[in-house]
Amino acid sequence: MRTIKSVYIDGKFSIPHGSECMEVISPLNGEPIAKVIYADQIDTQIAIEAASKALIMYSKTTIQQRIEYLTSIHDEILRRVNDLADATIIEYGATRERAKWANMIAATTFLDAIEVLQKFQFSYAVNESWIIKEPIGVSALFTPWNAVAGTIALKVAAALSAGCTLVLKPSEFCPWQAEIMMECIDAAGLPDGVVNMVNGRGEIITETIMRSPEITKISFTGSTVIGKILAKRAVDTMKRVTLELGGKSANIILEDADFSLAIPMALEAAFMNNGQACVAGSRLLVPRSRIDEVRALISREATRFTVGDPRLGNFKLGPLANSKQYDRVQQYIEIGIGEGAELLVGGMGHPQGLTEGYYVKPTVFMGVTNAMRIAREEIFGPVLSVISYDKEEDAISMANDSEYGLMTYISSRSATHAREVAKSVKSGRVLINTLKHDPMAPFGGFKNSGIGRENGSFGLEEFLEVKTLIS
Repeated sequence: MRTIKSVYIDGKFSIPHGSECMEVISPLNGEPIAKVIYADQIDTQIAIEAASKALIMYSKTTIQQRIEYLTSIHDEILRRVNDLADATIIEYGATRERAKWANMIAATTFLDAIEVLQKFQFSYAVNESWIIKEPIGVSALFTPWNAVAGTIALKVAAALSAGCTLVLKPSEFCPWQAEIMMECIDAAGLPDGVVNMVNGRGEIITETIMRSPEITKISFTGSTVIGKILAKRAVDTMKRVTLELGGKSANIILEDADFSLAIPMALEAAFMNNGQACVAGSRLLVPRSRIDEVRALISREATRFTVGDPRLGNFKLGPLANSKQYDRVQQYIEIGIGEGAELLVGGMGHPQGLTEGYYVKPTVFMGVTNAMRIAREEIFGPVLSVISYDKEEDAISMANDSEYGLMTYISSRSATHAREVAKSVKSGRVLINTLKHDPMAPFGGFKNSGIGRENGSFGLEEFLEVKTLIS
């Protein structure tokens, strides 16, 4: 069994000081595929010291030098993109299409960062003053298990563009993908100590990071609960914080929409990434006057969402990432049934013929109210709640009646009408008649969905401090 490297400090992979050893289980069949020895607090402190030492020189690099580093990382990821895709399938359970797309995005993220750098103004005049934007310092980057390479790329590219050094804490649940990403960064030839990685239990690594005055920036993607804990701890040393947290996104299909297009798109939005997406459109708001049509379209279109081992066919969904997620989704399906929602598609248990691994049935509930738990809590699995509304104002009110505000989807034959509705919804992004992603546009949420923004120049700004010179 292979041992995955969990520590990269000061320009080289090293043996962890930590001694806790964990098996990596493939969700495809529940079998172990590797083991990883977790980093501990001593490893973390050494990584912080390496990043602090490297900051002295790296913060003074030119834009052209940073562009060269970003280019090299892009090239190395592109060279290993098939390895990353294989790891994403075996370790995480992504479909082959999703794995290829997500890891290509990881590579092109560094090209996007270069485009931003080439246009960004790090200094300029304001009235009688001169404004300088400087690197914020040593940054701790926390990345999740549902988008490993892409989230690492997004945060690392922004930090390096700003002139920051960093300590990366990827999810311990997908260490193989993180190892490959670090191998790519290592091969890119950055100065020692600029990028460091410690992979271990979150509560262990986090303790050292949060109490360190040398860490001046936290960038975290994950659950709202953990994000709030980090934000509270950050105040003790006045660390700057960017949080990309949970979501319970509403998908509003307006009366004037083309339902033959909107319903299939709604299922794609709900079931993307096996339903394990903070932006998943898990609340579908539809006109009560069209409910029979909605029911028929969902019943027909849901049959396209086949489930299976991604290695064996072109399935639309693979398994959930781990046994904990499988159990969580089963519990929520049971809760939905208990709350009185109508089970239209899917349900509890494994799909037929898939008794090994963590496969679930893509599930759709009808007759859901916005007060039900399945409509309010983030399930993080392929479970869609269909909620009826009478008036457009009711749909907007229900969409906003959530502790989250990350994404909203709107379908309408009139883009102008949809944009007017979009002005009234409280979310960081609104997708109108599309599921597109714009890597240059800001991404982040309102309310409990986070603080700050990522992507493009907005993401770069999160790693900069502003200094004003007056003379």
